[in-house]
Amino acid sequence: MYNKIKKIALLTGGGDCPGLNAVIRGVTKTAILKYGYEVIGYTFGYRGLYNNQAVQLTLERVSGILHKGGTILYSSNKDNLFDYAVEDGGKVIKKDVSDIAIENLKKSNIDVLVVIGGDGTLTSARDFARKGVKIIGVPKTIDNDLPATDVTFGFNTAIDVATEALDRLHTTAESHHRIMILEVMGRNAGWIALESGIAGAADVILIPEIPYDINKIVNKIRERENLGKLFSIIVVAEGAKPKYGDVVVSKIVKDSPDPIRLGGIGNKLAADLEELVKNHEVRCTVLGHIQRGGNASTYDRILSTRYGVKAVEMINDGEFGRMVCLAGNKISSESLENVIGKTRNVDVDGELIRVGRSIGVSFGD
Repeated sequence: MYNKIKKIALLTGGGDCPGLNAVIRGVTKTAILKYGYEVIGYTFGYRGLYNNQAVQLTLERVSGILHKGGTILYSSNKDNLFDYAVEDGGKVIKKDVSDIAIENLKKSNIDVLVVIGGDGTLTSARDFARKGVKIIGVPKTIDNDLPATDVTFGFNTAIDVATEALDRLHTTAESHHRIMILEVMGRNAGWIALESGIAGAADVILIPEIPYDINKIVNKIRERENLGKLFSIIVVAEGAKPKYGDVVVSKIVKDSPDPIRLGGIGNKLAADLEELVKNHEVRCTVLGHIQRGGNASTYDRILSTRYGVKAVEMINDGEFGRMVCLAGNKISSESLENVIGKTRNVDVDGELIRVGRSIGVSFGD
């Protein structure tokens, strides 16, 4: 038991997703009720840590937030304190201001910082750990692409939303004999497209891990026509790309640690298919940020609470510089050093791909 802990802090970084509030609640209630810790939360992620802007997290403040999407601490995905934009001599320059953040932790008597976020947020957490800050990481991303954990919270809610969208697109597709394309998020990993595609009975699933041949997609559409199925459903991950082609970039956000914003592959695919399949209308729906919003699913509420409780247990046990993770059905932890700089991609020879192929799904290859 690590008896020196009296006060801990939380922050949420990166894109919002369902389950963040459940983690905040789980950490706060466990810290107060089980261990008697004082808890504060920095607002707007690392920016709040730099500006020393925080709120007291009490049992009353976290009451009623378990199901709610978003984060009561707010978030930012542009504030890397190791490469932070500051004004110097009338010019905006990037500099390392991490020591200011560390000084703020000391001034506020913070013993441990719990960081809830994805790859970028946890990279900074690792860097703070290297500088001696007692850090616990909690993995968050709807993309489900972080290594060392089987599932990240937010993912289950995202695939529920995408699956419902596919269910709704089916009725329009069948009524009008259309080809309906749903573009989903996921960055360079195809988990959202793969799992929602299987659950939503998609005929074609396109993921970044398997570059597609558009002629194979046309073949699938023709095959369905020969069976009397005059419509097709395609789900495409935003990071999918054709063979010998590249991803579609929607824009570049220069002041972001992750400046490349993917998006547009669905509309490109629709235009390409319309040239090749003349007897069908092709329509594309881009699901976008709808996947990130709304109330958390039952699964994500439970997983987030488990992560929050485990984070505080790790604090009590003195297990710092580590990330909470799910291995099988067991909550455990992994060193942040082993998490950062890696991506958990879909195994193209894995079970889910085999399941898809077995039931007739085309992956465009």
